[in-house]
Amino acid sequence: MDFRKYVIVVGDGMADYPIEKLGKRTPLEVADTPNMDLIAGGTIGTFLSIPPDMEAGSDIANMTLLGYDPKLYHTGRAPIEAASMGIDLKEGDVAYRMNLVSLSFEGKRIIMKSHSSGEITKEEGKELVSFLKKNMPFPPDISIYPGIAYRHILIWKNGPYNVETIPPHDLLEKDISSYLSRSDPVVSLIRLSWKYLDGHPVNVRRKKEGLLPANSIWLWGQGKRPSLPSFKERFGIDGAIVCAVDLIRGLGVLVGLEPIYVEGATGYVDTNYRGKAEKALESLERYDLVFIHIEAPDEASHSADIEAKIYAIERIDKDVIGTLLKGLKRFPDYRILIASDHYTPVSKRTHTKEPSPFAWAKKDQIEKGIRRKFCEKEASSGPFFEKGYELISSFLYC
Repeated sequence: MDFRKYVIVVGDGMADYPIEKLGKRTPLEVADTPNMDLIAGGTIGTFLSIPPDMEAGSDIANMTLLGYDPKLYHTGRAPIEAASMGIDLKEGDVAYRMNLVSLSFEGKRIIMKSHSSGEITKEEGKELVSFLKKNMPFPPDISIYPGIAYRHILIWKNGPYNVETIPPHDLLEKDISSYLSRSDPVVSLIRLSWKYLDGHPVNVRRKKEGLLPANSIWLWGQGKRPSLPSFKERFGIDGAIVCAVDLIRGLGVLVGLEPIYVEGATGYVDTNYRGKAEKALESLERYDLVFIHIEAPDEASHSADIEAKIYAIERIDKDVIGTLLKGLKRFPDYRILIASDHYTPVSKRTHTKEPSPFAWAKKDQIEKGIRRKFCEKEASSGPFFEKGYELISSFLYC
């Protein structure tokens, strides 16, 4: 199989519901996507990326895409991100995702305004977390690690594991005062962070500039170190992973895919789309498979920004897939798959569990030039993988 190359491209949260403003069409239907449509000319269908009794998260969905049953292997979101950051979890350690979020205090109501503090920059996030690390009186069994922008990690030795936590992107524009009135240790840490973040110079400056402040931490996605067999053990091929977020990079690290770093890859709509494709093509000189993840459509959905979502989808089509299809011509054989890992409807601003669209094609199918619109409606009439983790075997071996 080493003569054939495999490429998987994930547009995070691309799938959506029909939108009235778009003439009751979805962003995928409206977007100009000739390269995705070329791939859909091969095989197009849907797969269940989120088991019915599990949370609709990118960790679970991308674990499924990589061919791992999340009901067997998933222990939580945060330990996956910790792996990406090189954090070695010990026995008893519980990892938490620590977002920097923006809360609005409106009398007795507390509103989650932004899960990302209005897309706070990497430099601002690092400065705030470094300040908290030095000045906030965390218990001695807690350590915090700066990540990227609003995404950070807290490690709690023998910390609470089964306590209820909620992803902040599920709470946008909602009153969370009842949740924050609880007396458990997780909520206590969240509330403690307020007085340390509110008056920090970063937040003072952001408010003066009309930006949302990062005025609270938010702990969620806790878990213990997972144990996964390597991708090569499972499928007989080696690979690399190209992404901008620790969550997806951590999944790659845990299954033995080499993380590839791209300058200008941000995880937002302004990411370096073409650079991801170019680095992926370089990695195929050394590896059989490359997994490329683009966060931008998901971030646009969380912000309820329809235009940004369409823009991100079109940039993925032109600059990622278009660049890949040109570069892949030099290989004797290849297969390429495009998928939305889950739905992130603009109307809901969070993830949902519907079967997600995918399409894949072989080199000879691409060369025939047959096109079919890559969208939710077309995908629903194709094959359905109820066990979503079996999709990759079909892609690799059929």
